[in-house]
Amino acid sequence: MRPREFDHDDVLRIAFEQFWRKGVRGTPLSDIARDAGVQRGSLYNAFGSKEALFLTAYERYASEYLTSLQKAVGSGTLRKRLTAFFDLTIKNFRSGSPPRGCPTTRGLMELGSVEGEGLDENARQAFADLMTRITGLVQQALSEGAARGEFSGNAGTAALHIATVTRGLAVLERAFGDEAQLKKIAAHTVDLLLGEGNR
Repeated sequence: MRPREFDHDDVLRIAFEQFWRKGVRGTPLSDIARDAGVQRGSLYNAFGSKEALFLTAYERYASEYLTSLQKAVGSGTLRKRLTAFFDLTIKNFRSGSPPRGCPTTRGLMELGSVEGEGLDENARQAFADLMTRITGLVQQALSEGAARGEFSGNAGTAALHIATVTRGLAVLERAFGDEAQLKKIAAHTVDLLLGEGNR
């Protein structure tokens, strides 16, 4: 059996950078092959299709992002954990030059409404899985905060609310590119959940 012609992780990193910046539809496989220094046919042989390459690269991104989130919300007061969560989320949206936005939100906008157009059900499931796991991490932080007397609401509903706010932040980042505005909204969301006086 012939050895692979390329470094798998390197190709996934290069591919995801392009998908993140230009979207799946806007990223020709030939551009990824060029930047990775491999033949386009090698990518087809390894992944089967551009969409399959995207899903593999997205899953790698999701794993790394969840690890960062776990660290961000893993210790400190509930206010500190939620603030760290929003700070990391906003930093992710604002990364790159120019900022690349949110890869999950971008990907959701590329889902096809009919079969054969846009990303498929596998992609939708991958996006939903990441959102579910993010929401779960936030819910755990809220539940732990409630046990310490820092929060008195419903942890599950509040976590879904926070996840929904992050989608709105992704849209506002694309519309205005105003980091200070995003941080102000995030801080206000934390105040709404925990109370301004509970600092």
